[in-house]
Amino acid sequence: MKICEATNMRIQQLRKEKRMTVYALIYQSGMPSSTVKSILHGKSQNPGIVNIKKIAEGLGVTIREFYDSEIFDDLDPED
Repeated sequence: MKICEATNMRIQQLRKEKRMTVYALIYQSGMPSSTVKSILHGKSQNPGIVNIKKIAEGLGVTIREFYDSEIFDDLDPED
């Protein structure tokens, strides 16, 4: 699995745990909807740590908590 796929999976996992809609995540993160949707739909291959931090904050977790998941254990090397 690539990093962008793992990141998307983690966002979806946390969003479901928090029972948060995509629109609530957009509002809570304070990011443009196009940016969040691009990340969620895999169109953004490199969302950047600043955007991930904003999404994590929107989900109510720290960046450390965001990346503290088995999802990130076995990543494929990026090209």
